[in-house]
Amino acid sequence: MKLDLTAAHLLMVTGGICAGAREGAGEIAPWPGEAGEYHGYERHDFTLDGCACTVVLPTAALPGRPWIWRAEFFDAFPQIDLALLKEGFHLAYMNVGNTFGCPSAMAHFDVFYDTLVNRHELMERVVLEGLSRGGLYVYHWGASHPDKVACILGDNPVCDIKSWPAGRGRAPGSPNDWKKLIADYGFRDEAEALAYDRNPLDWAILKPLAERRVPLLHICGDADEAVPYEENTAILRERYEQLGGPITVIIKPGQKHHPHGLEDPAPAVAFIREAVYGKPR
Repeated sequence: MKLDLTAAHLLMVTGGICAGAREGAGEIAPWPGEAGEYHGYERHDFTLDGCACTVVLPTAALPGRPWIWRAEFFDAFPQIDLALLKEGFHLAYMNVGNTFGCPSAMAHFDVFYDTLVNRHELMERVVLEGLSRGGLYVYHWGASHPDKVACILGDNPVCDIKSWPAGRGRAPGSPNDWKKLIADYGFRDEAEALAYDRNPLDWAILKPLAERRVPLLHICGDADEAVPYEENTAILRERYEQLGGPITVIIKPGQKHHPHGLEDPAPAVAFIREAVYGKPR
């Protein structure tokens, strides 16, 4: 498949505002790795910064070359990803292991973002997708780079490590993941981990996103037994609204942690397109 390198794919203008274009941008670097296939789309697998990476190309990229960055569980419940690929979004994934959005994972993410934007000319403002524990990754990276985020999509996302994997609320948690998280973050002990104040629902994370008015979309089952809604998204929503940040929550009545996604991804696609391009005229 030949990449479309027309000017329309290097510059997106909506309402007189340029997004995703870089001054002095030259020819777009070819994607590394042999071309494969993903649900009928061209796929490239390669290693970057010691991590396995995947980028899937749309048949025809939208202006500005927008992309959605899935933080965890590539190809799990991919309805929204596939709908966005069909629209013209690139799909990207970097496997940093089961590391819960810890500082070392965020350092890898920085390299991935810089490479995709500066070498491969994807849009500067990315759509972050956090499915389940992926919520820890997208909120930690997004809060550190709010100017680089078009919106955040959370799908039954973990918003507080005390809820999952610690299991200090209604849910049982995951003892093995909890031990690994403590080690990955470098906490001295469990007490320090429980006192951690940079969870996705904490003010320190939400404030920089709200100041940039980054739109948030959460899709949640109200009967989620693993990542309970009331311990995670419900608190995040209340606090983000108090900060003046825009958030939309789609509730799936009676749904548990699985299945993720939406049977009809159209509402999520519409939300993401508006976040990237602004309100349709």
